[in-house]
Amino acid sequence: MVRAREMGIKPEELIAQSWKEHTADFKDFHIEFSHYSSTNSEENKKLCEYFYGEMKKKNFISRKTIQQSYCEHDKMFLPDRFVKGTCPKCGATEQYGDSCDVCGATYSPADLKNPHCSICGTAPVEKGSEHIFFELNQFKTYLQEWLPKHTSKEVTNKMMEWFNEDLRAWDISRDEPYFGFAIPGEDKKYFYVWVDAPMGYVSSTQQWCTLKGKNFDDYWKSEKTELYHFIGKDITYFHTLFWPALLKTAGFRSPTAVHIHGRLMINGEKMSKSKGTMIPARAYLNHLDPNFLRYYYATKLNSSLDDFDLNFEDFANRVNSDLIGKIVNLGSRGAQMLNKKFNSKTACCDVDGLKIVQHLQKKSAELADLYENREFSKVTTEIREMVDLANKYFDERTPWKTVETNPDQTHQVLTSTLNIFRLMMIYMKPFLPQISDKVATLLNEKNYSWSDAQKILENTSINSYEHLASRVDLEKVKALVSDSQKINDELQKQRSAKNTVPVAQNPSAKGSTSSQDSKPKANQTAASAEAPAELEIDDFSKVDLRIAKIIKAEAVPEADKLLRLQVELEPGQTKQIFAGIKAAYKPEDLEGRLTVIVANLKPRKMKFGMSEGMVLAAGAGGSDLFILSPDSGAKPGQKVK
Repeated sequence: MVRAREMGIKPEELIAQSWKEHTADFKDFHIEFSHYSSTNSEENKKLCEYFYGEMKKKNFISRKTIQQSYCEHDKMFLPDRFVKGTCPKCGATEQYGDSCDVCGATYSPADLKNPHCSICGTAPVEKGSEHIFFELNQFKTYLQEWLPKHTSKEVTNKMMEWFNEDLRAWDISRDEPYFGFAIPGEDKKYFYVWVDAPMGYVSSTQQWCTLKGKNFDDYWKSEKTELYHFIGKDITYFHTLFWPALLKTAGFRSPTAVHIHGRLMINGEKMSKSKGTMIPARAYLNHLDPNFLRYYYATKLNSSLDDFDLNFEDFANRVNSDLIGKIVNLGSRGAQMLNKKFNSKTACCDVDGLKIVQHLQKKSAELADLYENREFSKVTTEIREMVDLANKYFDERTPWKTVETNPDQTHQVLTSTLNIFRLMMIYMKPFLPQISDKVATLLNEKNYSWSDAQKILENTSINSYEHLASRVDLEKVKALVSDSQKINDELQKQRSAKNTVPVAQNPSAKGSTSSQDSKPKANQTAASAEAPAELEIDDFSKVDLRIAKIIKAEAVPEADKLLRLQVELEPGQTKQIFAGIKAAYKPEDLEGRLTVIVANLKPRKMKFGMSEGMVLAAGAGGSDLFILSPDSGAKPGQKVK
């Protein structure tokens, strides 16, 4: 609704446009759906109304008047995303009224500091409005029993913190204007988005059943069905508290399991349009092979809630070294030699090669179990061990040398090599379906199923080798980052242009009724937009600024921007800090220097190690960045006041 308003179109138009773009992106990333629907459907509307009817019938509904943000300028209650302000947790500015894009905190609009209407910029007032609540606490015992059976231990432990007291009733209504479904029997009230959003899982299944002539109850009302949700950790409590309770209310089954992963980072930073680290799917597809990203994500994802990083240097190295240099190259060498020297026909495996094939076949159950438990990175580790074993076998037998002196033995070695390569591509099909299908075509087989791993390919004909994948071109990576930055910059300009005039024309917070009187000059508007919120002295006292001596500095090879610093506060008291100043300083130029650090910053676990503080720096970024150095009279450990 907010985005459509910014674009000057109806929400329905934005939905249709997004659906078209998303389906095109999914297709080009080799992702297929049995049915890709929308929450804005008649089926979803009817399901919301049915669930609500069950809530009322079973006395799970209550009402109370709450204080809500109201814009006196626009004469309306403000939905969550129509309020912006400063995050109450991390202090990030220009965050929406329901969650923070910087730290991931969730809250109500009333919790925001310095709130303003995102339409006109006016500071909202609090005004009473009656809302409808779902009594979640009536499901407390059920949810306590449900969580350990359907989520990981890590998630269960985290969610159990909610059960130290009664579960608060959940506000399921919103005042108009609100894009969604009107609540039956209510005046100007709409279902909160987190009622109809997960309902889309049910309604899309219902649509599919209608299209395919299936019995809907066999899927959402049968425990024989396996039903899984895959979500990001920022929406955990919606899916593990509210959603199971709603399903229980209406007599529907709950998920077999809710699988939750961490956030995607870009080169160690949270994705951000303003920082240019938001990578649009289409921008990636315009420059790089989708198989590369599928493989790289597989090397990163596991069953934990840890964030995972798309580091482009590491991305290029892993794809070029492992996927192309080892896995694809193994198939290329084996198949092309078989094409040229043995009329594209396999023989039998040699004794040593057959042992390797049979050893890898026995890995099938272990790998299937890793997939079931979402330990995808462990699967890729197993695959890398397989390919190292295969390349060692291939190189030790030097078929390029023995092809003339001992063709029969060479023929068997090539047959074994292709069988090993074939097994790897069967095991990797969930990651790389397109490449796996190409390999099946190369080996003159149908597209692989998991059970095909138990077969051995001997005395058969193969097709001519065709190119499977190329190396990552670093120039294309740079072009992707550059294009993404341009897209993000353009979005920021568009939004800034839309926000500048209304904010400048707002009545002042002091109660002036003349928009002309309160309109600042252009340079004042820019300055006020960039200035951070004022701090109380107690807020500033929480930050422990200290003088530190840099005793060791070194580059982090896997990161474009980071230096690893060892700083000393007092003799024997050191901290490790990762600082994004590689472009501005050589490590050897920093050792022995004094600097100012935030000493009490919460330690952050990074892929390179633990960062235990922050070095203060100023500048535009890149090479234009300067660490803050105290005068020569300061000593390590001294507090900056």
